Amino acid sequence: MRYDYVVRAIRPEEWAEVKQLRLDALRDPVAHLAFLDSYEEAAGRADAFWQDRAVGSGEGGTAARQFIAEAADGTWVGSATVLIEEAGTKDWAGCAVECRQGHVVGVYVRPEHRGNGLIKALFDAGVEWARERGAERVRLFVHEDNARAQSAYRKAGFVPSGVIVPFVKDAAQNELEYVLDLRP
Repeated sequence: MRYDYVVRAIRPEEWAEVKQLRLDALRDPVAHLAFLDSYEEAAGRADAFWQDRAVGSGEGGTAARQFIAEAADGTWVGSATVLIEEAGTKDWAGCAVECRQGHVVGVYVRPEHRGNGLIKALFDAGVEWARERGAERVRLFVHEDNARAQSAYRKAGFVPSGVIVPFVKDAAQNELEYVLDLRP
């Protein structure tokens, strides 16, 4: 089956759809490797949390942008969010941020829409947005055991940087940094 998609930034008023897609993502069998929160945590958050999230990462947001893939029938089938990290700051793991960069988080594609290049389309939109904001590179972290995601990220042009950080949920496991250099 062939699908047609529109990849676009979310709109602030679409907070309920943002919430539903995140809850669906957290039901995925590898969610425990891919996301830092659980379904129960996310489902328990007040609507104000989701409204704030949609405003902060929707059209017009300056420090973050969430992109969704929308099928022809209007169904949201995938998402990726890009955060802008400033040189001279510390990242979530306490490491120095050496250059202005995009950081991709919250990547999800519904199972029936995987394997057709949709991740790359989401990343292309996010990378372009980061580039327009002066990012020198875009990065993401992926769990060492999430081979499916690692393969998708390589196909989208990201490569392992060699940086390894302990997995937030279990320090005995690791996350691997993948990067896409945007410098000419």
